[in-house]
Amino acid sequence: QVQLVESGGGLVQAGGSLRLSCAASGRTFSNYCMGWFRQAPEKEREFVAAIDWSGYITHYEDSVKGRFTISRDNFKNTMYLQMNSLKSEDTAVYYCVADRTLTAVHATPGYWGQGTQVTVSA
Repeated sequence: QVQLVESGGGLVQAGGSLRLSCAASGRTFSNYCMGWFRQAPEKEREFVAAIDWSGYITHYEDSVKGRFTISRDNFKNTMYLQMNSLKSEDTAVYYCVADRTLTAVHATPGYWGQGTQVTVSA
């Protein structure tokens, strides 16, 4: 089992920045690919970003490219999502996810955190 705990959410004005963190425990962190999903009110949950075990391969959903940066620190068992130039449409609950492959992280991640709320005011 992998346990995931997100932190760093909050309220920010449009154009501002936030950094989300995801602390992992339970299994060898560096064996897992990681990612972020989000779910806005009355919308489907959607993929945001993913990162492979090494940290060298990253993927982003088109609407966040150039604004969000995913990274990880395998020594600290922690993954991050730096979010800049935030927009009101980024308002959502953000979930940390993990699985063995990037394909799985994109589609049906096996492990999920509880989520952290990000609210961007116009």
